[in-house]
Amino acid sequence: MNHQTVARDVIRIEADAIRNLENLLTADFDRAVDAILASRGRVVVCGMGKSGLIGKKIVATLASTGTPSFFMHPGEAFHGDLGMVTPDDVFVAISNSGETEEVIRLLPFLKDNGNTVIAMTGNPASTLAKNADFHLNIAVPQEACPHQLAPTSSTTATLVMGDALAVALMQARNFQPQDFARFHPGGSLGRKLLTRVRHEMKTDNLPFVSGDAPMTEVIHTMSAGRLGLCIVDEGAGIITDGDLRRHLENDPDLMQKRAREIMTPEPKTIHADARLTEAEELMTANKITSLLVRDDHGKIIGVVQIYDLNR
Repeated sequence: MNHQTVARDVIRIEADAIRNLENLLTADFDRAVDAILASRGRVVVCGMGKSGLIGKKIVATLASTGTPSFFMHPGEAFHGDLGMVTPDDVFVAISNSGETEEVIRLLPFLKDNGNTVIAMTGNPASTLAKNADFHLNIAVPQEACPHQLAPTSSTTATLVMGDALAVALMQARNFQPQDFARFHPGGSLGRKLLTRVRHEMKTDNLPFVSGDAPMTEVIHTMSAGRLGLCIVDEGAGIITDGDLRRHLENDPDLMQKRAREIMTPEPKTIHADARLTEAEELMTANKITSLLVRDDHGKIIGVVQIYDLNR
């Protein structure tokens, strides 16, 4: 058996299932999004077995993109956890068959509690679909499992429908990268969006030289500073190790020159209170790896480098 052939068949079957979802969307999707947007509560996602595992991922996506959510196991729900569900919450019930007993038996409580119920099933004629306020159809032509037993295409379709719901809500809320970063302060995106340049800039032993400094002093200062650059005349110019290499290759009189003769004037600077993302954008746009950092009075107080942003 060619294992890659099996893998390609699985990928093709699941890709076809995802493409088919687009044809299953109805006005209920819009109504479900609007109901969540209008709700003053949270989104409670519930599912049994594999559907529950997918439900947990959907909850994580919703929560991180601006929709407060939590997952509720249907078994635990029936034994006390329903006390966490308020009338303002929207309840998303996931069951591919639409007949999962542990989920179905929650419906009387949800109706009595006044909750809006969104069903995700592969069967519009199922008990769950018929008793929900809105139905999101996740039917698939076939499972990728050759015996049509293990949930494969159906769980993938459920995950994608959950992503579609989360992204629709995200855009409706005008959820921005800085909002995402607030919920992910430990990630690299959160660090870049929330951290200020002053928190990452180098301030010790800054390599300052005067415009009259000879090349020997420039080289010594650059080596001691270990930043690959020299700051000339308090920021009037900059000399990088790249500048030195280029001059060494093309200028036989380099060692007789002064710092101001080879410096790049008016180097790019950034304020110490700017966000790291601004520093990254400025360096990328100008194809440079370092920025001089200034304070409110224009004084150079540090250096931030692209390497500091990608740690």
